[in-house]
Amino acid sequence: MKDELRREFFGKGKVANCPIYDMHAHMGNWYAITFPSVETAEMIRRMGLSNVKLTVFCHHATLNAPDIGNSVNIEAVRKYPGSLRAYCGINPHYPEKALRDIEKMEENRDVFVGFKLLADYHRVPISEGVYNDAWKYAQEKELLVLLHTWGASMYDGPAVIEKVAERYPGVRILMGHSCHSNWQGAIDLVKKFPNVYMELCAVLDDRGVLDRFVGETGSERIVFGTDMPWFSYHYYIGSVLGAAISDQDRRNIFYRNAEKLLAKFLPETGS
Repeated sequence: MKDELRREFFGKGKVANCPIYDMHAHMGNWYAITFPSVETAEMIRRMGLSNVKLTVFCHHATLNAPDIGNSVNIEAVRKYPGSLRAYCGINPHYPEKALRDIEKMEENRDVFVGFKLLADYHRVPISEGVYNDAWKYAQEKELLVLLHTWGASMYDGPAVIEKVAERYPGVRILMGHSCHSNWQGAIDLVKKFPNVYMELCAVLDDRGVLDRFVGETGSERIVFGTDMPWFSYHYYIGSVLGAAISDQDRRNIFYRNAEKLLAKFLPETGS
């Protein structure tokens, strides 16, 4: 039935037979901003309200506080293993710590699905420095790498993404924010590289962009993400349901594509 998902969501607040996988989230406070849902337990509660089955995140502290690092990711996932998985955050300004975290990936296989690179904030291109150690490990183990990507950034814009997509074809690269504002750049990368995916957080502020993505690339390499706690689940789910795409496309975006990406990490995954 056409728009069945939309009708049920706006009538009940969630869709029982359409699980949501949030592939781009965070946790914890951020300077100069007040968030309503920064603690792990509150995030889990809000996931339940929207039928979010799994959230893959990297704690804000991991990316900004090397003394805390990935310990908070490990703690949260091991407390809520049925609801959370994490990206191992890499801070290129602390290469020795980053290398230690990479070395410990094997013992944390129950926690991490890959790496998170926040290059625009750290001001180091994703193709340089200790990032390459993470890329090489991700290539060897066929992991995911979630990038912050933006416009024509010299750190993580389309030209730099092309370098790593060519260099590491075994890595599934999730373009967080889909090269925000440079939509054609993101589309071109997905068309050229089978290991590159578009991710939707901050994309859904602009009406019509998701429709364009699906129209030009199909829906099989688009994943759902919210940047939680920056944006809310209901807002982003409603935005996907409001796009001029089919329910089959919406199901691909909400869970089918994510389940394929996560199959090796979550053997029980399936809907």
